[in-house]
Amino acid sequence: MEVERSPEGAVIISYDALKSQPESLEKSVAIAFGSDPSCLGIIIVKDLPAEFKLLRERLLNLANNFAALPENIREQYTDPKSSYSFGWSHGKEIMNGKPDVLKGSYYANPIMDADAISSDKVAEFPEYYGQNIWPKVNEHGVEGFEEAFKALGIFIFKVGQKLAVACQPFAASHLVDQSVPLSALISPTTTKARLLHYFPPTTTSPYAGDDEPVDSWCGFHLDHSLLTGLCSAMYLSHTESGETQACSAPSPSSGLYIRTRGGELTKVSIPPNCLAFQTGEALELATGSKLRATPHCVRVGGGATNITRETFALFMQPDTEAKIGPTETFGSFSKRIFNEHYDSAIGVAS
Repeated sequence: MEVERSPEGAVIISYDALKSQPESLEKSVAIAFGSDPSCLGIIIVKDLPAEFKLLRERLLNLANNFAALPENIREQYTDPKSSYSFGWSHGKEIMNGKPDVLKGSYYANPIMDADAISSDKVAEFPEYYGQNIWPKVNEHGVEGFEEAFKALGIFIFKVGQKLAVACQPFAASHLVDQSVPLSALISPTTTKARLLHYFPPTTTSPYAGDDEPVDSWCGFHLDHSLLTGLCSAMYLSHTESGETQACSAPSPSSGLYIRTRGGELTKVSIPPNCLAFQTGEALELATGSKLRATPHCVRVGGGATNITRETFALFMQPDTEAKIGPTETFGSFSKRIFNEHYDSAIGVAS
């Protein structure tokens, strides 16, 4: 069976095949996530149920609405003790060696609210086992935020679990605990979603102007998940009177960029009615590098002075005690990653 690809080379699979015969997609998974120099590390899922379009549009508009709230209101929904991994975060993450002020994030676990987890575990891993923080139900402009966040997150989680089944053949001989397949290794307790609002660069931004680097809106990085579900971004133009409306990307060069396994830089577009899934470092470890993590970044492009970018990512990952390698748990691995991206000098827990 011929593997379908986008014009940019991203592997495309149908939702129906993923739902009914995930085991038939082994070739597509190998071409998308494997080690060949041409592999991009991303799969696009098409032919999704009609509800997805509505779920995506509702939540991404709320991302913009939340970011437009006064700063003193937004700060009410922050959580320093979790390394800003629950609720609102802006300017706390370190990218390219500097605080990242060009994007704001709202973090929560859309699959489940805080479970009966031991206090010792919460204290050791507040980034995963903290309490969800939701805007007040009557917070003007973001009414229905919690419901919309959870609905889209649960939808993506269910699709991602099917994709994990399709990835199972590559992990079968490498998983430390052979009795736990990849789909079960994904833990509802540690799954985390990130609703993203990319602010327009200003004239004083370090990434404004003709010399803008390719990772100007989000620095090159690897996710540390097993799989990351990713929505197509929504761009919104903003008038001086405060009105917003959907628009095209500010430039043909704006958007998501991926480095192939061979090092080639490729811009990848996700159609609005599709989902994409990228691979994270935990999956690379769990499969003995048969499936590799995806280096990626986001570029502003020219003409973005009044345009914002909204998107949503779901990080599907193991429980902190789960072994993802012979000598390392997901918890010990992720601690190293958090320490690389957050600075204890600004009050973030290490």
